[in-house]
Amino acid sequence: MNQLASIRIFAKVAECLSFAEAAKQLNMSNSVVTRSLATLEEHLGVRLVNRTTRHVSLTAIGQMYWERSIELLSQLDAMDECIACAVGQPTGSLRIAASSLYATTDLPDVLATYRALEPRIRFELTVFDTMSDVAVSEFDVCFSAERRLRDSSLVCRPLAQIRDVIVASPDYLARCPVPCTPGELALHDVLVASDAPSRYWEFRDTHGTQRVVVQPIMNIQSPQVVKRAVQAGLGIARLSRSFVRDELANGSLQALLDDAPLCDDERTVWLLYSSQPRMAVALRGFIDFVVEHYRRIPLENKPENDARVGKAPHLESNTELLAGRIL
Repeated sequence: MNQLASIRIFAKVAECLSFAEAAKQLNMSNSVVTRSLATLEEHLGVRLVNRTTRHVSLTAIGQMYWERSIELLSQLDAMDECIACAVGQPTGSLRIAASSLYATTDLPDVLATYRALEPRIRFELTVFDTMSDVAVSEFDVCFSAERRLRDSSLVCRPLAQIRDVIVASPDYLARCPVPCTPGELALHDVLVASDAPSRYWEFRDTHGTQRVVVQPIMNIQSPQVVKRAVQAGLGIARLSRSFVRDELANGSLQALLDDAPLCDDERTVWLLYSSQPRMAVALRGFIDFVVEHYRRIPLENKPENDARVGKAPHLESNTELLAGRIL
């Protein structure tokens, strides 16, 4: 029996609590996974997993063995990565989660630039619309673009700031009068993404703040769907300027009310990851690369109305972010 291989298979079954899903992720047949686990249990003389036709769960001993297995496998992977780094070839797979907003703007360029430097690194990418769609256990590092970061035990590092813009399609503006003042938005069809204010938008003017009540005809979770709906002429929306940069450039969307600054229009691009006593070399290298990548972006190359965030400390939690007045 190859005990190490069996431990890796058991760890994946314990993580997924599904033989079929574990087999899929390991690119093995169900029968190989089942036989390997049975052989490991026979070797140890204990049952690690309770199996029924509908449910898989760990026994008490299985839970303890899984925890020890994770520690062992992490140390073995770290040893392999240390050797790879020593010969100048970092290797491994990084599980990356990214908001759909970030995944369709900066992320492809970031990954392409990094892989040109480290060609042996592989990526497993999960794209989400809201942070509630992804669990911490499902990623090594996460990119999130949010107006306000929710409470988190993760390490949170700000990378950049992006701003909103109000947009509509030429087709919509051909049917409806172009709003010349914020108050006129109340007469228009409005589409709202789930992370945008849905009841009213506020604007700054010489007299202070003007609050405009909007009447959304559609509230959509995905900003991608909102953008497509606006392009189709369904209404007016408030989206990140970097997210609609290409559409503004090619004319399929038009910016509205540029002379009426929005309140609460900034989002911060956050880099999130778990604090670990022994961080994998590949993960540490990627985090350092991303932070340095944003630190070096020249101001003149950043999108219009996007503000640069300076060097950030290695903060450990949202509590520290609040104390440091970053949130």
